[in-house]
Amino acid sequence: MNEDLEDLAAQASHGDQTALDELLQAIRPQVQRRVAKFLPFREDAEEAAQDTLMTVATKIHTFKGTGSFAGWLTVVATNQARQTYRSLKRRSVESSAEVLPEAVDPRTTSVIAGSRLDLLEALEALESNHPKLVQPLVLRDLGAMSYAEIADELDVPLGTVKARIHQARKQVAEHLTVR
Repeated sequence: MNEDLEDLAAQASHGDQTALDELLQAIRPQVQRRVAKFLPFREDAEEAAQDTLMTVATKIHTFKGTGSFAGWLTVVATNQARQTYRSLKRRSVESSAEVLPEAVDPRTTSVIAGSRLDLLEALEALESNHPKLVQPLVLRDLGAMSYAEIADELDVPLGTVKARIHQARKQVAEHLTVR
C-alpha cells in the first residue's frame, strides 16, 4: 500500500491529475486520523482534514521524492492541524472579547481534549523557542517514523535527529509539567 501511495504521489507531483485524485481519495482516512490526534472535536478535525487535502492538492508539486510521501504527508497534516488549532484559539479569544459564554466550553474542560490542547500548546512553545526541534518530534512521536526515516526526510545526520528528538521531548515534558 505504501509503495502504491509513493507511486501515486510521484505521478501526481509531475502533474498527473488522475493520480492526484486517486491519491487524495486514498489518503483521506489517514489524514483524518492524523489530525484527530490533535483536535478534540470531530468538526474541527474535519476542517483540518479538508484543509490538509487541499494543501496536498495544491502543493503536491513541492514533493520532490527525496524523502517518503508518508513523511511529507505527516508534516503537512500536522502543520495544518496546528494551524487550525491556532485559528480556533484566535477565534475563541475574539468571540470571548465580544460576549461572555453562557456555558463552559468543553474544549477547555474535557480531560481528553485538555491533554491534546496541552500538547498543542507545548508544541507552540517549542516552536517559538526551538523551531528545529518540532519537526523531528512530530515525525517520531506522532508520525511513528523511525529515526533513520526522519534523518532521510530532513536530510540531517541520524545523531542530529536523535539529539533533537531528545531535546524536544525534554522541552515538551517541562512545558506540560509546569501547566
